[in-house]
Amino acid sequence: MLITSEGVKIGHPDMVSDSIAANIIAAILNEENKIGMDINCMPHCGIEVFLGKGLCVVGGEISTRVYIDIEKNVRDTVLAIGYRDSALGLNGSSMGILNAIIPQSPDINIGTRADLGKYKEIGAGDQGIIYGFACDETPELLPLPYVLVNRMMRAFENCGNPVFAPDGKGQVTVEYDENGRPVRVATVLMSNAIDYRQVPERFRSSIEEQARQIALECLNGWVDDNTKFLFNPTGEWQSVNSCSAADSGVTGRKLVVQLYGGYPGAQLGGGAIVNKTPEKVDCSAAFGARYVAKNIVAAGLATKCSVQLAYAIGIAQPISIYVNTFGTGKAPDKNIAAAVNKSFDLTPKGMIEKFAMLNGDVYKKLPKSLFLDMNYIWEKADKIDELKRLLQ
Repeated sequence: MLITSEGVKIGHPDMVSDSIAANIIAAILNEENKIGMDINCMPHCGIEVFLGKGLCVVGGEISTRVYIDIEKNVRDTVLAIGYRDSALGLNGSSMGILNAIIPQSPDINIGTRADLGKYKEIGAGDQGIIYGFACDETPELLPLPYVLVNRMMRAFENCGNPVFAPDGKGQVTVEYDENGRPVRVATVLMSNAIDYRQVPERFRSSIEEQARQIALECLNGWVDDNTKFLFNPTGEWQSVNSCSAADSGVTGRKLVVQLYGGYPGAQLGGGAIVNKTPEKVDCSAAFGARYVAKNIVAAGLATKCSVQLAYAIGIAQPISIYVNTFGTGKAPDKNIAAAVNKSFDLTPKGMIEKFAMLNGDVYKKLPKSLFLDMNYIWEKADKIDELKRLLQ
């Protein structure tokens, strides 16, 4: 059995769009904190970014007390990713920027304000069905293909070799045995835009071997003599034909990549995550559901677990909690779900406070590390004893 997960570098145009949105929200949160902010006066943001042919359109809705220089924020984000030259597909200094942001709808705003809403609570910023997932394949309690492909993408980003331009993507295919346990990496796909200005003609044949070495270092222990490596399968990918010079970028278009890499059983729900403030359950509940699933697996209650949370706009408590342990549960799934309901505060306010989601610095890291930074609070397995007690 072969299972593949996909990953992309932060220089992929969709990820650039996500990073722009996340950094705008981070800047707003940090400025709000300077003047004094609590959860009852938090800003509300839903930002969409389109990137294409050197043009960035920033739209969506924002409700805040502070001023943010949107153009400067966009340029700083793009430049920090490494796009400082049009020969790389995008130049943060010269790109066009259109600001189409509007105020948040007052009808949406009342549902997220405890003093205005019908139920006098900080309700969900929209309806939604959100999933979280965990399994025991890795120390992170995440699927092995997802962990490996993300590790490889970060390695290409941080390799320091200017030959590899910011735009890139990849896949890792893992072979599983008859018991569903990972055995080896079967195939590694590496696609990266190449800045041919950085390497003399006579050395260009070595680029593929350099890419292979980067991959080998972060996949060690899983690669064998039969692992197949594929690099830029079309034969050539010039940096001048990368990022927005060749493809558009849109916020929220890499959800499969960000949310468990397309691993079977790790269902996809909700909407874009990093372009919204956390009263939107697309954002906060994506972390809440992951937090629940990880604690269930960490407690030894299952080896694989999916958690579904459903919300109605303006109402704080989830209207349903569904747990699926795929037949690996040490207790009936309905009993685990009941324990989750007692143990976890899955209201927007509860998750925002638990996960410190009003800290702008958290948002800056999100686009490429939703579940892969063990310093995130939602990655803590701190509910083990409580879950076990409730299920005795």
